[in-house]
Amino acid sequence: MDALPAGVATDAPIFEPRAWRLGAREAEIVGRAREFAGRVLAPRAARWDREAAFPAENYADMAREGWLAICVPEEEGGMGADFRTYCLAAAEFGRACGATALTWNMHVCSTLWTGPLTDDLEMEEGARAAHRVRRARQFAQIVREGAVYSQPFSEGGAAAAGGAAFGTTARRVEGGFVVNGKKIFASLSGHADHYGILATEDRGDGKPSRRDTLYLGVPAKAAGVSVVGEWDPLGMRGTVSRTLIFQDVFVPEDSLLMPEGAYAQAAIRWPHMFLTLSPTYMGLAQAAYDFCVRYLRGEQPGTPPVKRRMYPTKQIAVAQMRVMLEATKALWFQAVSEAGPDPSKDSVLRAWAAQHAVMENAHAIASLAVRTCGGQAMLKTLPLERIFRDSRCGALMLPWTAELCLDRIGRDALYERGETND
Repeated sequence: MDALPAGVATDAPIFEPRAWRLGAREAEIVGRAREFAGRVLAPRAARWDREAAFPAENYADMAREGWLAICVPEEEGGMGADFRTYCLAAAEFGRACGATALTWNMHVCSTLWTGPLTDDLEMEEGARAAHRVRRARQFAQIVREGAVYSQPFSEGGAAAAGGAAFGTTARRVEGGFVVNGKKIFASLSGHADHYGILATEDRGDGKPSRRDTLYLGVPAKAAGVSVVGEWDPLGMRGTVSRTLIFQDVFVPEDSLLMPEGAYAQAAIRWPHMFLTLSPTYMGLAQAAYDFCVRYLRGEQPGTPPVKRRMYPTKQIAVAQMRVMLEATKALWFQAVSEAGPDPSKDSVLRAWAAQHAVMENAHAIASLAVRTCGGQAMLKTLPLERIFRDSRCGALMLPWTAELCLDRIGRDALYERGETND
């Protein structure tokens, strides 16, 4: 293991429990996440970035210490974290290693979606009972075997943003489904044990509908599943988000991770489910600020112990970063605190605003930190250069890219549902 960078584990919590009024259990889990991130994730982060390699060692340690089951109910062997607790823990992971936090999110969302989110949806009791049996099997795989689930969305079109049906299809056959299609930018590709994919049920009428979206757990080793392409991106290099191909892949009926029709209902009634990419970037925003302060105080490992804090231009830059960071934290904390079924219009607008603020401000803070710290900040031997590149990726991530957030905020602020210009 690489040497632990001084300062990582001793930085103050991103959300100090007393100031942000965290519950005792919530504070405990988030505090453990902060300790784990500093001890395990931070020392290895540079290696995954440099090699564009998946953080397999991190996942082995996460499985051993229970982090793969953070949102699995306690009665089924997990930590039982709710939505906000997970988000705060993920921000601490993101501060230490963006790529690990982002891929961990893809895994954890599979348990959030099948767990508390699905419990909030309407469905027939028979469907709910069958779902709980399937869910118990999924949770057991994670808790007992350390199974990793991914959650590939993107296909290169409008489907991931909710603008069209998914091009990946699932045709019902005896005993299950036959899946065909492709997912791009598929994080954990080649490393997950199961791919939790969104596919449109092919009803044979040539009229694909978003209402017919299925959420299926496809075993990574199933016949017809392949991973293709290279992975050498600007940032988030350790996510190893290669392309997944599904060619006549048979998956049994009990591979349904959500009952039929549940995903379409959730996308409308539980929109905060799409906010879970943001904690990683909240952590990166904090990491950029932390680095800048340490550097100007002459306390950043790997740099000479020279103080630069006395210059007014540096002080003003840090003040600007702090104002941006505090505003972003406050908005984001409120948004993740409101997550739940059937939010108000204002709550959804706030969620989009929080997503946009985090994704854009993380990079703005990192950019200002690079300028303020000067030439050494560009060196790959220091973490700020990696934070700068990783932070730029957030605004591009579906289903809520920065552009889509602005589009939806502007539209929904000016129109009520069903209104037109007529």
